[in-house]
Amino acid sequence: MKDIHQIINRRILIAIGQISIFFAVVVLCAIMFPRRSEYFKYFYEVGKPWGYELLTAEKDFPVYKTEPALKEERAQVLRNYAPYYNIDLMLSQQFIGEIMQSAQTDSLSDEAKNYLRGKLSAVYAKGVLGLPDVERLAQTGQNRITIVNDRRVASTVLVRDCYTPRTAYSAVVDMAPASFRHKLKNLDLNNDLQPNLVFDSITSSQAKQSLLDGVSLTEGMVQAGAKIIDRGEIVTESTAQVLNSMRIAYEDDGNHRQSVLSRVGDVALLCLFLAMLVVYLGMFRRKWLTDFRTLLFFALLIVLMVGLSCATLGYTKFSIYLVPFAWVPIMVCVFYDSRTAFVLHLVTVLIVSIVVPAPFDFLVVQITAGMVAVSSLKEMTQRAQLAHTAGWILLTCVLVYTAFTLAVTGDAAMLRWQIYLCFLINALLVVFAYGLVYLCEKSFGFVSSITLVELTNVNSHLMMEFAEKAPGTFQHSLQVSNLATEAARKVNANALLVRTGALYHDIGKMANPQYFTENQLDHVNPLKDLPYDQAAQIIISHVSEGIRIAQKHKLPAAIIRFIATHHGTSRTGYFYNSYVNEHPGETIDPAPFTYPGPRPTTKEGGILMMADAVEACSRSLSEYTPESISEMVEKIVGAQVANGQLKETPLSFKDVEDIKEVFKEKLTNMYHHRIAYPELKKQ
Repeated sequence: MKDIHQIINRRILIAIGQISIFFAVVVLCAIMFPRRSEYFKYFYEVGKPWGYELLTAEKDFPVYKTEPALKEERAQVLRNYAPYYNIDLMLSQQFIGEIMQSAQTDSLSDEAKNYLRGKLSAVYAKGVLGLPDVERLAQTGQNRITIVNDRRVASTVLVRDCYTPRTAYSAVVDMAPASFRHKLKNLDLNNDLQPNLVFDSITSSQAKQSLLDGVSLTEGMVQAGAKIIDRGEIVTESTAQVLNSMRIAYEDDGNHRQSVLSRVGDVALLCLFLAMLVVYLGMFRRKWLTDFRTLLFFALLIVLMVGLSCATLGYTKFSIYLVPFAWVPIMVCVFYDSRTAFVLHLVTVLIVSIVVPAPFDFLVVQITAGMVAVSSLKEMTQRAQLAHTAGWILLTCVLVYTAFTLAVTGDAAMLRWQIYLCFLINALLVVFAYGLVYLCEKSFGFVSSITLVELTNVNSHLMMEFAEKAPGTFQHSLQVSNLATEAARKVNANALLVRTGALYHDIGKMANPQYFTENQLDHVNPLKDLPYDQAAQIIISHVSEGIRIAQKHKLPAAIIRFIATHHGTSRTGYFYNSYVNEHPGETIDPAPFTYPGPRPTTKEGGILMMADAVEACSRSLSEYTPESISEMVEKIVGAQVANGQLKETPLSFKDVEDIKEVFKEKLTNMYHHRIAYPELKKQ
């Protein structure tokens, strides 16, 4: 009953994890999907054909004037702009007072004084403009100003009609009666006449902005549903103006929201596409559907691609073809298989097609590129393969885009060089997937084919140490590796993985190599002097020692599993049988003679267990004939099957039979007889 509850609880936890990941992907993608107003991503040139489907107005929007037209109209309006100047009455009275005080000392007649006061009052009442202001107005091309007098009455006058200190002097002195003109000149009014018009920056800015605000930004309206342009039509100046207006209207509409039904449709499509992936995993890759790490990896790949796509569409002006969608099939091919790689790629591009401007064009190019990526990279064992794959993807994208565009439009002018540039950059980004492979290995604990190839290098530090400390065990591991590799190929298992695991499965024997027969060159066995149970523990300890050494050298978890499971929960038969024979009639506890396990759970683990036992036993044969080898293989493998050591692996009975046949053939070839060379007779 307790086991049933544990199974039920485990299934509930798995279901919760699956549902959580599914809805997390849906929510994240839905959040990242840009609003329709945020991705007006049509690329066009005036005089070139329109390369997209029929475009109609989704809503009413104004036609905005072009920038040159607006600039000209604003310049025209600003010709009527007249900066504001205030007459400072206090300054006027101050200047007049100073001049009249100076006139008291020059014995002017009353007539002259009255003339001077009256003329100065008239000049300052009209306003005197400073030379710096005159120069600034000339530089800006403004020939009028607005003067506000002491009664707050504004009047617009030409700049040339305004007094400056020089013209004010002429008006006062040169126009004076001849009888006292000479005396007025002696007053040196040039230094005393100062401007009294003060620039009003606030009122001037407001007046200028008011004129600019009066310029309309638009010239007409486009009604919702109106045709704008269709595929193949030439983009004219007026059409480009409407297209640009459409973009501006959508981008400036901060309150624009998709309708509820539109958003529901997006989410429904997203759920349907993800459900396709779930159905595939449930039907063909059920073990991955219950593996949280695998589901999380697939989910992150989808979210990454959708995020890059939405960022490209919503926040840049780049083409969607810049996003390296081939990363998805490449990553899945490296860590899983090509079939799953293509399905995940298909689901990803279908999701992204929800938000791209021309989804059909996009799908044709990306699905074809994904097929090529999967076909050209079934198993990545060399870095150069990525470069070859990138080249094939580039060639495929170029050919498909060119052929599809010509087939649909029939016009070579529809081909855009910017798209070809995006394909080139995309291919370069594909090469960087090598770095992502390493990152995923470290983050998720995966093992790539490249890493396995590196680990099979017998010149590595660990392998050379293994060969030096335990040469017999090292040779045994090489032979097991050869046997297991051939068997894996026969039953469609991962040959590279089992080959690597076989090389490292006995590295624990480096800790005490002298206790293992294959390393005893002088045929002295120190185990003979130990009790059977203690000797068994020394032999069994090579598993835990192997795990310790593997962890010390940071070997992948997949390789460590081979070390832990290559004996399963079997017994050290020699010591257990000897101990039982030595203690007849006693109840013997088999635990001290039993390997801790666990039993292998994969095809590769089961193959290694059989290959290890068969190769070790083959060294004890008295003669190597096909019959003796066949009998030995049947006995060893049969015992493992009978003891349930392989029951947790997915190996079928047919697989086991095929593996035994491979072992028999390989061992017969390995231990073949050689003819003796005849001695040379003396003449």
